[in-house]
Amino acid sequence: MRIFFLLGALLISHTAFAADNCSRYGCPSGAASNNDLINRAIYTMSNNRTTKFADWVAYKVTPNSIDGPSRSRSWKSDPNIASAYTLEASDYKDAHAILQTDRGHQVPLASFSNTSSWSQTNYLSNITPQSSNLNQGPWVKLETAVRNLARSGKQVYVVTGPLYEYYFGTLPQADENHRIPSGYFKVVATISHSGYVKASGFIMEQNSGRNDYYCNKEVTIDQVESRTGLNILPGMSNSKAYAVESKLGGISADIGC
Repeated sequence: MRIFFLLGALLISHTAFAADNCSRYGCPSGAASNNDLINRAIYTMSNNRTTKFADWVAYKVTPNSIDGPSRSRSWKSDPNIASAYTLEASDYKDAHAILQTDRGHQVPLASFSNTSSWSQTNYLSNITPQSSNLNQGPWVKLETAVRNLARSGKQVYVVTGPLYEYYFGTLPQADENHRIPSGYFKVVATISHSGYVKASGFIMEQNSGRNDYYCNKEVTIDQVESRTGLNILPGMSNSKAYAVESKLGGISADIGC
């Protein structure tokens, strides 16, 4: 697995980044062994060379990372991934007209608008072709609920990524082989100083309706893991994982459900 460490020109240890972006229970495991693991100040991601999209992205939303000034969406290829393994802006030409997709962030720009690293959310490694109805409907509403929870003073840990369970489409102008997700998962968690975890999983299909209620998309974290092949919180003991990952409703009340 290729590993990059970057914060401007400063090199920082993988452990320091992973612990901060991925919580005390570690970054997800189970992704392809040749993925590019990218560590940045505001997120950690595992980019899949075959699909051209990240298998998972982990980030932490805090009261200090949100509510910054309006920021632009200036799309760029990821400078730390070889061009053969990621997409470029021109690959998305005509995608909305033909597939009715947006350039959907996995790590939302709005959750880091008050940081100096906000522009890194616009790297195309953090973008997928996401159905406009999903992106502008239940997906963004869940992201907004996460920010609302952060405004209450919480640090909110999120792991998100794609599902590939059926064929959705192909970018009409892309000149690289790629695989568009059929849906997405998101795991949202808060962790107290004593280690008490409240967490919920969500799965949303590309055919979700714009008016769908994100709370109706809740699943157990066990279901997320079963459908993705990932271990979302690999550092948890078996007994704690069972208590957190096998049940619904862990954090749902805190995010408006």
